[in-house]
Formats: sequence, structure tokens, C-alpha cells
Amino acid sequence: MSPNAKRMASASAIELVALEKRFDALHVLRGIDLRIAPAEVVCLIGPSGSGKSTLLRCVNRLEEPSAGHILIDGENICAQDCDLDRVRAKIGMVFQQFNLFPHLSVLDNLTIAQRKVLKRSKAQAEDKARKVLDRVGLLHKVHEYPARLSGGQQQRVAIARALAMDPEMMLFDEATSALDPELVGEVLAVMRSLAEDGMTMMVVTHEMGFARGVADRVVFMDGGVIVEQGHPDQVLGDPQHERTQRFLQRVSDR
Repeated sequence: MSPNAKRMASASAIELVALEKRFDALHVLRGIDLRIAPAEVVCLIGPSGSGKSTLLRCVNRLEEPSAGHILIDGENICAQDCDLDRVRAKIGMVFQQFNLFPHLSVLDNLTIAQRKVLKRSKAQAEDKARKVLDRVGLLHKVHEYPARLSGGQQQRVAIARALAMDPEMMLFDEATSALDPELVGEVLAVMRSLAEDGMTMMVVTHEMGFARGVADRVVFMDGGVIVEQGHPDQVLGDPQHERTQRFLQRVSDR
């Protein structure tokens, strides 16, 4: 199949078409259709086990879909002859756990992938690392080791590491859920600044204030399906589906 045959006319940065995911008998994603425009921020909310993180991991094929298609900039990355490494270079991902190398300094954590994957020189990689560390407010920690950083600082380093690869879009999988409450704000501030700069973002989050204030669209998932989606004011302020209403009531009661 030619590259042109694999592409669909689409203004979407990310498009999921009839996406399915099964783990043996467990049916986690059930026919997900979702399109995300360039520079759009979409927050995925819903109860634990609803399929949000699995959906996010399918977008760069950390999880292999059982059926359906995933298109990045119109290219079907489920196609057999897709250059997955090339497509993945467009996508930065930040996880709940920071996944920093404990034996490497902050600087080395940010340069190792640049040098191995992007083939940047040591000087180029270090220059880029310093720029993105400055962006997340941690240039003064360039020579520290992860163990000497707070959880919020470690997560900001993880975001900087992703940004050092010059991604076109970012995926955040509950990036603040492992943090002490007083550290959440500093990570959300970095994510908010990325959104303001026009980064395409998919964000799995339990932070309803962030979703309300930053998202262009909120997607509520439950049982492996999209139950409701729309503008944050609509989904969070006036949800139409009873299941969404119950979820938001439980969240607000905490």
C-alpha cells in the first residue's frame, strides 16, 4: 500500500476510528471514535477502569489495538508498513510515574534520547535541554539527580524531557495523580502554558478545575465507551447523561 493510500483527508492531528482493545476476555475499549484538531486540548475524564489510560496508550501504540484505526496527521499508524518510530517522534508522553533514570543527572536524563534517537551532538542536546528546563522553571536544577528533587520537580523534568524531542503533540496520563496535593499546581501550570502555546494535547486527568479552565473539550468515558463529550461548561456544568452526572457528583463530594 502506498503512503498516499494510507492517508485519509483529515484536518485532525489525532483520529481514532472504531478503536477496540481487548485483554483476553476483558473488553476495555468498545468502538471509540474521536477526532482531535491541531492545537486542541482534550481532557479525558471518568472512573478508574473506564479505558482512559488504555486509549491514550493506544495512540502511540504502547498498547496494540485489537481492531480499528489510529491516524496521526492523517497517517494510519496501524498499517503494516507504517514507520512507527518516525510517527512516535511526533508524540511526547508523560506518565503518572516520572520514569527518570535515577543514576543520571537532570541534564543527562534530557540529553540521552536526543543523542540516541535524534542523533544530536552533545552540545546540541545540552543546549536544547537547558532551554526546555528553563521553560519548566528548573534550569537551576540541571546538575541535580532525581532523588534530590520533589515529586513536582521530577514530573516537570519528565515534561521537559518529552519537550526536548520537539513533539507536535503531547499525551498526559494522570500526570499529577502521584503528587502530593501542594505540588500539583506547579505541574498543571506547565501544562497550562503548553496549551496556551498551541500544543495539541490529550490529557487523562482527575483535576476537574484544570479540565474546566484549559480544555477545549471534555470527554467522559465509562465502560470502554465515550458516554458524553463537549465544551467543559456543558459536560462539567450541565451534563446530559445520568452516568456523567453521578460521576461528577462523586468527584465533588470528595
